Amino acid sequence: MSILFAIICGIIQGAAEFLPVSSSGHLALFQNIFYDKEVPMTFDILLHLGTLIAVFIVYWRDIFPLIPAFFTMLGKVFKGKFKLTEYTANERMVIMVLIGTAPLIIAAFLGDAVEFLSSSTLAIGIILIINSVMLFVSDMLSRGGVNINNVKPRNALVVGLCQLFAIVPGLSRSGTTITAGLTQNYDREFAVKFSFILSIPAIIGANITSIPDILENPIPTADIPAYVIGAVIALICGVAAMKLLILISRKANFRAFSFYTCAVGVIAIILGLTGTTIPLNI
Repeated sequence: MSILFAIICGIIQGAAEFLPVSSSGHLALFQNIFYDKEVPMTFDILLHLGTLIAVFIVYWRDIFPLIPAFFTMLGKVFKGKFKLTEYTANERMVIMVLIGTAPLIIAAFLGDAVEFLSSSTLAIGIILIINSVMLFVSDMLSRGGVNINNVKPRNALVVGLCQLFAIVPGLSRSGTTITAGLTQNYDREFAVKFSFILSIPAIIGANITSIPDILENPIPTADIPAYVIGAVIALICGVAAMKLLILISRKANFRAFSFYTCAVGVIAIILGLTGTTIPLNI
């Protein structure tokens, strides 16, 4: 693997993972159209680890208090305390993240379908246009008053179910979960924060289930520099993308991303229908 290819993939993964444009869709399109070789699973996992670290860097003040909160929350559950009013804000966040993550269990049985869609440029193009419509609609949703102080389990479950749909390439995980949060009257800032924190168990879970593949396909010694550089680039771009989306969510809307994903979707459909590929020697 060339370092140039690793850098390009790192940029795509880092930027598109958190901006509402679908990193999986963009990576799949790049590989289907411009790269005629199979990308090792281990490399893909390292890219996701880079973006996982990015979440911790941006939201460390919110994330690390959740660790002790998880154990105090369990203690209250064992004591028979089931009313949300009996839990602190951090304990409620832990509960909502667990509820929002639960639907992803189903994703373990959908691997073949996702892999099939990833190989189809046409399918990804159609899904990107669906993503575009979703982002356009999200800007019409009013900003509600729901935040960590009054969020309900059913709200988190709706967001989690929508995150499950976002495993398909072309449908942005961040865009889908933020939009789902807005339909539940989340404050826009809380919708973005919950979306990013919800990505942590999703990425960790995907990596854990991929451990057998990593063991069967160790990194070739010659490719180690490219793998590391790709992961670092994904981390840096991920931090930048998260900060940009946080800023946009406060002062603007997602309409530009809607137009962008629609344009990319149309191009992908045309290339898919014509079977056009442009292999690059990288």
